[in-house]
Amino acid sequence: MRTGNDYLNSLNDGRTVLIDGEVVDNVLDHPAFRPIATTISELYDIAADPANEMQYHAEEIDGPANLVFSIPRTQEQLVARRKAVQTWSKHTHGWVGRSPDHVGSFLAAFAAHSDVFNTETHDFGTNVENYYRRLLAEDLYVSYAIIPPQVSRATTASGWEGDFLQVGVVRETEEGIIVRGSQMLATGAAVADEVFVTCIKPLGPDDVDFAVSFALPVATEGLKLMCRRPYAPQATSDFDYPLTSRYDEPDSLVIFDDVLVPWDRVFVDRDLDVLRKQFFATGAHALGNWQAQTRLSTKMQFIGAVARKVTQTNGTDRIPGVQEKLGELAATISSVESAVLAAEYTAEADDAGMLVPGKRALYGAMGLQNETYPKVIEIVRDLVGGGVLQMPSSSADMHSPVTAGDVERYVASTGVSSEDRIKLFRLAWDIIGSEFGGRHQQYELFYAGAPFVVKGVYAFRNYGYEKHVAEVDDFLASYSSTN
Repeated sequence: MRTGNDYLNSLNDGRTVLIDGEVVDNVLDHPAFRPIATTISELYDIAADPANEMQYHAEEIDGPANLVFSIPRTQEQLVARRKAVQTWSKHTHGWVGRSPDHVGSFLAAFAAHSDVFNTETHDFGTNVENYYRRLLAEDLYVSYAIIPPQVSRATTASGWEGDFLQVGVVRETEEGIIVRGSQMLATGAAVADEVFVTCIKPLGPDDVDFAVSFALPVATEGLKLMCRRPYAPQATSDFDYPLTSRYDEPDSLVIFDDVLVPWDRVFVDRDLDVLRKQFFATGAHALGNWQAQTRLSTKMQFIGAVARKVTQTNGTDRIPGVQEKLGELAATISSVESAVLAAEYTAEADDAGMLVPGKRALYGAMGLQNETYPKVIEIVRDLVGGGVLQMPSSSADMHSPVTAGDVERYVASTGVSSEDRIKLFRLAWDIIGSEFGGRHQQYELFYAGAPFVVKGVYAFRNYGYEKHVAEVDDFLASYSSTN
């Protein structure tokens, strides 16, 4: 099993990561990436310790592997997989949205249904199986970029002014395909081993050049990561920004300057049908998003606990109105947790023998994610009030002889020390008010795509209205105006 040091030692590999108009020499030495890389290394150390029960014997490699990458074929395996995902998510309290188990879940489902990737001209199913074996054997951290750049939301890539703004195949050679263009939103890619690139957005007949799917090392020649503004370097201390300083994942636009993708790394080559099937005919979309909802549940539980502790500290938890808010918070958080467990309970084996989490429960929770997460944040805002604004400028105020006395006297609560109160409210601010917190609200709003797609496609199509409409029809047929 890979250790944290193994992972960290692999990062200085010549990858091209761009920030502030410059190439980062070594991501591990950069304040934007060192904190999140350290957090990921901790996850690997947790998985490498047998006491944490995150290992299993993988038949594909005839050796130990990480449970979060497993293909669940029995109910017991599905439960064990969920518990392993929770072990990682509890370590980050759900704030690392694209930890290695996310894309790893998609790749596991791909491998279980490798025949989907075979066509009349290519046996790409073998590539998928081989790549999955690498994932297991090397404990890879794979990020992904599966959304086209927002050049135009009204048309697809073939209708844009300018050639290959979205990543597509320029030509092919004996060695593989040559791709050019860009793709978003590669969260974590700057500190990942590899990046999986494809397009989940529906494409039209004229977009066939963009219907590709492949995986490459982040350090591939001609591959560049243009990162958003990082928040971690602005965190003055762990005390002042306890979340930002640990869990700020870089988001990147992936740019391809005529990059060679070797044939053995290609999963889909200019095939619109297979491009769509890779997510939905394999169960990958459900398995990957079940991991995501498990992580979200952990995150919301953590946020709810912060809100509860704030009311205890302020002494407001005896007020009926505050108790109502805490109850609403509990109900909202419980709905996500219940959906995760319901999807597990209603999971069914598909034609390949893989247990697919129940889609009705899963997509029901996903359909409301753009409402549940903002509701949780809104309630926390209400409960903390102005307390998060009336904080010292930094932890330095607590130790300076000029300000320490006033801070200790005036910024405290009954039975709670000044330091403990400030620490708690700093945490609350990092959740609701910092740039990190703002990014996470936007992130959760669009985690699974545009809300109209998540509700109008995923939740609507997987609810199973037909059965219930039939019941209504039977009831209507049981009486008439002449009865």
